[in-house]
Amino acid sequence: MITGILSKRGGVIRSSELVARGMTRYRIQQEVIAGGLIRFKKGWLATPTADPQIVAAATAGLTLSCVTQAARLGLWVRRVPKSEHFGVPRPGSERRPDGSVIHYHAPIVPRERFALVDTIENVLMLVAQCEPFEDAVATWDSALNKNLVDRAGLDLLPLPAASKRVLHATDPFADSGLESYFRLRLNWMRLPLVAQAWLVGRRVDFLIGSRLVVQIDGAHHTGPQRDVDIEHDAQLRLRGFTVIRVSYAQVMHSWPETQALIMRAVAVGLHQPARLA
Repeated sequence: MITGILSKRGGVIRSSELVARGMTRYRIQQEVIAGGLIRFKKGWLATPTADPQIVAAATAGLTLSCVTQAARLGLWVRRVPKSEHFGVPRPGSERRPDGSVIHYHAPIVPRERFALVDTIENVLMLVAQCEPFEDAVATWDSALNKNLVDRAGLDLLPLPAASKRVLHATDPFADSGLESYFRLRLNWMRLPLVAQAWLVGRRVDFLIGSRLVVQIDGAHHTGPQRDVDIEHDAQLRLRGFTVIRVSYAQVMHSWPETQALIMRAVAVGLHQPARLA
């Protein structure tokens, strides 16, 4: 049982919690002597293989949060931060690890007294405060897409203004961060823009208007996946759709040229129903 608890906690736990769960102080001491547990701070124990980020949080009296915890959860983060981001559960008792980013914003969901990782709601709130708008929306989209949280639940919380703005711009159907950026950057065109539209037996990333399909190729569009994509593109064209494929680099590093390409396609009417002769 104790092994399972430690595994869920990243290998770090307070000694008082082990006692509360029935482990005697004598047994704890024997585990420390044998090397099964390490007493790295007064009141705190860790296994030799404990998550170093969790150990750092406990050592500093902080809570892993913002983009650091978002990346740990597998959410889309444009740049995995070199500096670790923390929330402060007990202002005044914390220490600042070298090179870290400390967030003093009050949590929107109360933190447990000794929480070492933040709740998803607090993580997203801090991302909205810390990251540029597009990056924050991409992270929030990712959390919604993974069903780690839902929009209705978020809407009930006392969100700060920045979080409300991000929530309003989210789309739980965004399958990748690239799709989030693409959607946000084309909203100004005020054209029907359907993400993850179902066409000819498969989903496409975007359908603009009635027949302009835009597919965004990430790193997984190789090998057998690429072959399937080529076949689907052909089936779409046979049915009168125009298919434009763009890459990660085109969306993230060459957006003006990519936007010009989409605008030109719209200008010549490729998004409109085919005209009868």
